[in-house]
Amino acid sequence: MAETERPKKIYTPMQARAKAEHYCAFQERAQQEVRDKLYSWGLHMQDVEATISQLIEDNFLNEERFARAYARGKFKMKGWGKIKIKQGLKLKQISDPLIRIAMTEIDASDYFTTLESLISKKDLLIREENDFKRKHKLFQYALGRGYESNLIAEVLESNNY
Repeated sequence: MAETERPKKIYTPMQARAKAEHYCAFQERAQQEVRDKLYSWGLHMQDVEATISQLIEDNFLNEERFARAYARGKFKMKGWGKIKIKQGLKLKQISDPLIRIAMTEIDASDYFTTLESLISKKDLLIREENDFKRKHKLFQYALGRGYESNLIAEVLESNNY
């Protein structure tokens, strides 16, 4: 065994539950994240599901609270658009109704202002003389950040890029 590898520690269901409570108290978690973590700690399926249900009952785990916090955080801290946020929530196996609820955390005027700000900042960094190519690069950048193409086009037209 290499020096960098450590043997995996196996936890009892009680130890894992206490550790999972700390894990969930540190930041909001999706059920699937916690489930994966419990399996990595060596728990079996019935112990994992029992622990998950106990965490939900004790309000350490709440999918709606997680989805809302995720959407708020990714928008405010990383400047992600709704498309990218929805994809991230789907990867965390959040249900469509909860994703719709989470999207209500994003204010429409803030959303548009953030998109304008992202595009104007990126415009200062692009060293492209050809206006068509410059506009295309800005469009692609905003698409990559998860914004809707119709909004991007609106911002690009209204600000004469």
